[in-house]
Amino acid sequence: MANLFDVYPLFNIEPVKGEDVWIYDKNDEKYLDLYGGHAVISIGHTHPHYKEKLSNQLENLVFYSNSIQNPLQKELAEKLGEASCYTDWNLFLCNSGAEANENAFKLASFYNKKTKIISFSKGFHGRTSLAVATTDNKNIVAPVNAVHDTLILPFNDVEALKKAFSEHEICAVIIEGIQGIGGIYEPTEEFMKTIRSLCDEQNAVFIADEIQSGYGRSGKFFAHQWYNVVPDVVTMAKGMGNGFPIGGIFIAPKFEAHYGMLGTTFGGNHLACAAGIAVLDVLKNENLIPQSVEVGEWLVNQLKDNPAIKEIRGKGLMLGIELNEEVAPIRKKILLEHKIFTGASSNKNTIRLLPPLTLTKEQAQLFVDAFEAVTKELA
Repeated sequence: MANLFDVYPLFNIEPVKGEDVWIYDKNDEKYLDLYGGHAVISIGHTHPHYKEKLSNQLENLVFYSNSIQNPLQKELAEKLGEASCYTDWNLFLCNSGAEANENAFKLASFYNKKTKIISFSKGFHGRTSLAVATTDNKNIVAPVNAVHDTLILPFNDVEALKKAFSEHEICAVIIEGIQGIGGIYEPTEEFMKTIRSLCDEQNAVFIADEIQSGYGRSGKFFAHQWYNVVPDVVTMAKGMGNGFPIGGIFIAPKFEAHYGMLGTTFGGNHLACAAGIAVLDVLKNENLIPQSVEVGEWLVNQLKDNPAIKEIRGKGLMLGIELNEEVAPIRKKILLEHKIFTGASSNKNTIRLLPPLTLTKEQAQLFVDAFEAVTKELA
């Protein structure tokens, strides 16, 4: 009998149904989802508009290749431009965040004919070959990944960045709008503006990885918009499809496309586009991005005086709560005893909160109460 390849540590929980910020397991136990399955659930589980869009598309056409006209792709691009205020940019659709980053690197190298890519400590950019080579996690770097021409620099170190540009011909710089898996760390505005100016000087490509931090999670459509910079390429996935696999790279007008430059079999399929359009519709019609700021700030204010907390980082509903000790036992008790999902990070002392943007203050209060109870109990 074939078995699954055992690469994931699993909780003994089997979800069978989701509704807004709630998940129900096979025993009909109800859980508050403050993790969104790695920040994927942006507009809530099984949102009515989302279900309607996918159901209608399912009745008509699920897939055909990118060799035909697909008006849904154009609609998605137009609505993305409007939502992000990058109205004259171009969209290439793919299937995942790693694929988005891989294509962004390729686009950059096509553009300036260079090879060296800079990324930063604590960053995460995916599990495909070049994405792994730019990710600061030795555990996922196989020998075949290590041959790429990449350089991982200290995060927020302006002088190290300037030194690297003085010593190398740089193809591209990739940075998360807010670092996710690393523990919710924000770049400084000075650092982001230095990346922009150095890329301009050397004709390098500034890639903003918004796979986790984009689509309104930070309170701006893209998190890099907090720092008053405009990159050359933005990579997206996760919240883009609310659970349906979709990714994309958003491309500034200076790049010239040619046939065969980029390609994908499944990217931009009809069902994926329906999901992506539904997400943008709901973000706009329900004002979820301003709501993420309001609820996120309220949540921080409720938590900040808890003596167990060392620091709270992040913006909107992308929050990292760092404690003075490892958070694994706290997360476990919050999940098993209080029925609330939260996220871990590579910083073992940090809990990540990445809930659907539909989260209300009343629902968030359930976490505040649970967190206070558990931290007092374990003190």
